[in-house]
Amino acid sequence: MAVSKAITSCTPYVNSSSKVDKWDIEMKYENDSEGDSTYYTSTFSTTVEQSVNGFTLKAKSSWTNANLVAICPVSEWDVVFASQVDSVITNPPVESTPDQAFSVPS
Repeated sequence: MAVSKAITSCTPYVNSSSKVDKWDIEMKYENDSEGDSTYYTSTFSTTVEQSVNGFTLKAKSSWTNANLVAICPVSEWDVVFASQVDSVITNPPVESTPDQAFSVPS
């Protein structure tokens, strides 16, 4: 299973000292390639506050992609995504079909 992850959107909240004290971050996960029978995608989002997470206050231009990924709950999202892929791709639910010819036993 080739899983790719990428931040697709992030919004900084800048305080009066011109430092980011909160982020809204969205990350897209993709399993394999679009068009493959095993392709699956999911998007996760979070709001990360400095007062809770404890990240270093700094100007928005000082943040890198790696910094943003580091403050995301990636390990939690990995577990959820693996479970989603398992339930949709690896072990999808078996669909039942009605048996219209069934007769009530006497």
